[in-house]
Amino acid sequence: MKQFLYIEGAYLIFSGVILLITLFVVTRPFMTVRARKRGLPAVALFLALAIALHYKVTTGRMARVKKSFEEGRPVICENRVIRKGSQSIIIRRSLGWRLEGDYFVSDAYTRPFFTARCVEYEK
Repeated sequence: MKQFLYIEGAYLIFSGVILLITLFVVTRPFMTVRARKRGLPAVALFLALAIALHYKVTTGRMARVKKSFEEGRPVICENRVIRKGSQSIIIRRSLGWRLEGDYFVSDAYTRPFFTARCVEYEK
């Protein structure tokens, strides 16, 4: 559950704002009763499905990235610290990287790289 909240936290907050806006709109006097009964549940269902699909896709990619790393293949991660020049970094076990939970860690870097922000490197 902690991983879900970490990965989807921003989307949950954004969805809450969207639901509040929907609630405000469907309760206006110019909206029909039908819109009130269908509007909020429809938007809530759509947002729940979108968040669930995003979580499934993200955790699936994380599992593939971890498997690739364990097999010795390179992984490309987003480098948010350096915005000029190279915005990604290639991570390999042979270059001194190790996997600690969901993070790639190296003694050469001050910060870890979250596996959700990485992709498999394919030539």
